[in-house]
Amino acid sequence: MSIVKINVLTVPEEQREVLEKRFASRAGAVEGSDGFEWFELLRPVEGTDSYLVYTRWRSEEDFQAWMAGPMQSAHRPASPGGEQPKPAASGSTLWSFEVVQQAAPKQG
Repeated sequence: MSIVKINVLTVPEEQREVLEKRFASRAGAVEGSDGFEWFELLRPVEGTDSYLVYTRWRSEEDFQAWMAGPMQSAHRPASPGGEQPKPAASGSTLWSFEVVQQAAPKQG
């Protein structure tokens, strides 16, 4: 079965809009990667300043290949001076899971 990676980003309230705009501008950056299955950016509703970046992959190898290639390219400096913008998140933790059960709505 698939694997899930959840990047837990600590984002101060004043940086939330910046983070969401950066993710919106990256649309398409992961979708074509081999083994990629799903992406969601989850905004905190109350009681936390943590955003969750949820990705689902066919295998750990597919995730690692994306990390070593396309993800590195997407995070290279884009400004003319070669400087990368200040991060919107003040901290990051990566959680890893294997999917052992799943369910979906019945069709029909």
